[in-house]
Amino acid sequence: MIAITGGAGFIGSALTWALNERGEDSILIVDDLRSGSKWKNLAGLKFLDFMSREDFLQAILQGKELGLTSVLHMGACSSTTESDADYLLANNYEYSKTLADYCLTRDLRFLYASSAATYGSGECGYSDGADLATLRPLNMYGYSKHLFDLWMHRNGGLGNAVGIKFFNVWGPNEYHKESMRSMVVKAYEQIKSTGAVNLFRSYHPDYEDGKQMRDFLYVKDAVGMVLQLFENHSLHGIFNLGNGKTLTWIELISPIFTALKLEPEIKFIPMPEELRDKYQYFTKADMNRFLSTGCEQVQTPHAESIRDFVLNYLEKDAYLDVRSS
Repeated sequence: MIAITGGAGFIGSALTWALNERGEDSILIVDDLRSGSKWKNLAGLKFLDFMSREDFLQAILQGKELGLTSVLHMGACSSTTESDADYLLANNYEYSKTLADYCLTRDLRFLYASSAATYGSGECGYSDGADLATLRPLNMYGYSKHLFDLWMHRNGGLGNAVGIKFFNVWGPNEYHKESMRSMVVKAYEQIKSTGAVNLFRSYHPDYEDGKQMRDFLYVKDAVGMVLQLFENHSLHGIFNLGNGKTLTWIELISPIFTALKLEPEIKFIPMPEELRDKYQYFTKADMNRFLSTGCEQVQTPHAESIRDFVLNYLEKDAYLDVRSS
């Protein structure tokens, strides 16, 4: 059985969908649903069982044998604006250490989500072969992920596990993320309500308004690449997972207008003061290590991805569902 932590979340539920598409449903979903809408991410998917995050943690701490063959550890606090450092360390560092120790001592396949936020401003580049000690994240979220990467490295875990540095992933099943939803979802909602999109002004002399550049990856492409890493048990270490190309914010959102058959209308607004010193103006995944393994990069053309997301999901208020694939 495959355990997916954060299995009701964005990437976790998309991984369940992708495994279902391959005929795999021997899956244990681990998550906390509480009173939110995350349960909707699971309604169209197939899995064997569900455990709360706390029950799973207690089972792990007690050393129970759960019949697992592998763990895809996608569960975390993913808010880049979260200021409670103790909360981030408990969720993204201590929990991950406990789970990694359980998997590595039992020779279970262990893949975990790191983040491109660990690269900080990118002054040391975006290579997954970089010396981890040289990286300086810009926010506490990125630092919590970085600390676990360092712990895995120091304790030899990266010789038997895979860490995945996700860049900007967007697409179906991210609706519950509130303020951390992608700009694609936020732009769609703005267009539907006002006919225009607001983007932050640039406060960097090298980038014009709307020309800040990032690596954006459609979630269907992302999970396809994750499963390539997952299925090849000879692979280990840290891997970037992005498109390997950059888009400006304007290039990112313009196809939404096209999909909706509207003329683009973009307005620029001030960036909040608290974000200006923590803002990444450029990200681009170096995908050479991933490609050197023989894995294939999945790159759906951006306009096609936007059209799929807008017309087949956002316009229909739809989720990933094995019946509609």
